[in-house]
Amino acid sequence: MWGGRFSEATDSFVAAFTASVGFDQRFARHDIQGSIAHATMLKECDILEASEVATIIDGLHQVLREIEAGEFNWSIALEDVHMNVESRLTDIVGAVGKKLHTGRSRNDQVATDIRLWLREEVDNIVALLVRLQSGLLDLAEQHTDTIMPGFTHLQTAQPVSFGHHVMAWFEMLYRDTERLVDARRRINQMPLGSAALAGTTFPIDRTITAELLGFEGICQNSLDAVSDRDFAIEFTSAASILMMHMSRMSEEIILWMSAQFNFVQIPDRFCTGSSIMPQKKNPDVPELVRGKAARVFGQLMTLLSLMKSQPLAYNKDNQEDKEPLFDCVDTLTGSLLAFADMLPNITPNKENMRAATMKGYATATDLADYLVRNGVAFRDAHEVVGNAVALGIAEGVDLSDLSLAQLQQFSDAIGDDVFEYLTLEGSLAARDHLGGTAPNQVKQAISRGRTRLEVFA
Repeated sequence: MWGGRFSEATDSFVAAFTASVGFDQRFARHDIQGSIAHATMLKECDILEASEVATIIDGLHQVLREIEAGEFNWSIALEDVHMNVESRLTDIVGAVGKKLHTGRSRNDQVATDIRLWLREEVDNIVALLVRLQSGLLDLAEQHTDTIMPGFTHLQTAQPVSFGHHVMAWFEMLYRDTERLVDARRRINQMPLGSAALAGTTFPIDRTITAELLGFEGICQNSLDAVSDRDFAIEFTSAASILMMHMSRMSEEIILWMSAQFNFVQIPDRFCTGSSIMPQKKNPDVPELVRGKAARVFGQLMTLLSLMKSQPLAYNKDNQEDKEPLFDCVDTLTGSLLAFADMLPNITPNKENMRAATMKGYATATDLADYLVRNGVAFRDAHEVVGNAVALGIAEGVDLSDLSLAQLQQFSDAIGDDVFEYLTLEGSLAARDHLGGTAPNQVKQAISRGRTRLEVFA
């Protein structure tokens, strides 16, 4: 591979240590795809003969068939996927196979392969996200009137509907989808034609190759093109935010499944038991997703650390970009597959949710708002309600269970209509504005969500 420059063979340990074929063979299909486009461009630019290119392309198709059939003999001595493919091509078609590398380098070749592969993976991930979000919309639609406590500081704050809470998850994931779609535009820029670092002396036409490979644009600087991994870091950053969101959802499901909450159940197929405690039903899938978030965060740090001290242009360090990127994609894809099947099948325990909402004086703010509408300044209303809550705590009852006389001792602005505002249903219905938890607003949000997802279809 190195021609006549070296006076001795590479040490066997060094050959194995520096080889990447053990993991970058994942790029084989994309490498061949890029090579076919490159060869076609060389023909169009009269750099190679049409007959030569036809022979090369036929040979590349045979190499791909061997790889897909599991019949390909991968060699560590050939270092990486690129040289393995090219060597086998030359075995098949003879010396003409050696002409394929005209006008390119492994530097721009690998940069192209990564982008082709990652672009495809982003499309798969976005499809999984859309599937997951569609399932959440279906779940929310079933529970626009199912009341549960909304929390701040993990303390009961105000009543919300379970459907409204599920729609909060939807919004988190929608932003993730937007981030990935936006990142795809920067992934989908073609470095091929930059050669090793300075371009090539051959009269190539990069627009032909870009069109054949479906790239949206062409990398504008050859030095940057071969050494840039911003697109991989940006993807891993978006993946980390997505995994953070899924970890937050997991935490809520884990809490809600506990005996202390008992808000939801997830199907048994997403849980395991205990080897010693027969009563246990452990939420293993959400727990594992919560743990895998840390793994993806770590891959982001790996890529940032990998690139932070590299001078232009390509360095061997960049070989270390693939395994963290592969692991990030695999971890994220697996987590999304699990969630897309699990989350839409959550079953809320409506009675327990409602009972929990009644325990935390969740309608206290509604009473304060009632007083404000009756002419009391908000800060004064806040104090009145605080006194009423203190009485409720002392009596061991909810605000709605206090008598009118008990409430009126704190303010003469309280009338006998006050109890309309202290019911859980009344509290939900009162928040009737865009983004609010009123059932009709949640239904409208679900309808808008379905329309918004069509953009990614």
